[in-house]
Amino acid sequence: MMSKRTSGLVAAGLAVCLLIGGGVSYFASGSPDGLNRVAADEGFDRTETDHGLADSPFAGYETEGVDQGWLTGGIAGIVGVGGTFLVAAGLVLLVRRRGQREASSPAENASAADRTGRPPA
Repeated sequence: MMSKRTSGLVAAGLAVCLLIGGGVSYFASGSPDGLNRVAADEGFDRTETDHGLADSPFAGYETEGVDQGWLTGGIAGIVGVGGTFLVAAGLVLLVRRRGQREASSPAENASAADRTGRPPA
């Protein structure tokens, strides 16, 4: 279980990320970023093709079906932050459970020390 302080820190961090992903993303530059710029400068951007997820609901940092320029990127940003948070939280829970399971059997640790003559790591 997380402490109250840790929970507050996670909640504040998530709120800041949602604010940036959903609101500040509207002010992002429309100019090509580094890789796109190099491709244009070197002339191999003409061979560019769409990837397999080009038809997905949030392709190109836009939300399919939303015509408001400021809203489409904001929704995509919020969904992206939320999805990333859920994956990270899931990984943390898996690692925590595994650690608890390994530490929960002191009898097994004691018998391992007896066999090797060294304390368990």
